[in-house]
Amino acid sequence: MASSELASTYAALILADEGLEITSDKLVAICQAANVELEPIWASLLAKALEGKDVKDLLTNVGSGGAAPAAAAAGGAAAAGAAEEKAEEKKEEEKEESDDDMGFGLFD
Repeated sequence: MASSELASTYAALILADEGLEITSDKLVAICQAANVELEPIWASLLAKALEGKDVKDLLTNVGSGGAAPAAAAAGGAAAAGAAEEKAEEKKEEEKEESDDDMGFGLFD
């Protein structure tokens, strides 16, 4: 990863930690203060990607596949995740059964 990419990411984390809005101007200013050249297009892309998102929440839920948009949706997301797991298990079982339908098995 290039130093400008890391610097812009760290700048976004600094702004989020301070509770400030993440804008391209602020990202460029922080990178310039750190003597890192950052093209404004990359700063604006990062700012748009993080617009309306809680960066701290994204960091705390990094392994969960994404943050739920609302606390009420958390229960629905858990139920949907359980339904997806059951659907995947069913697909795996169907796949195993379809191999037996061909008339030969692994040890025949």
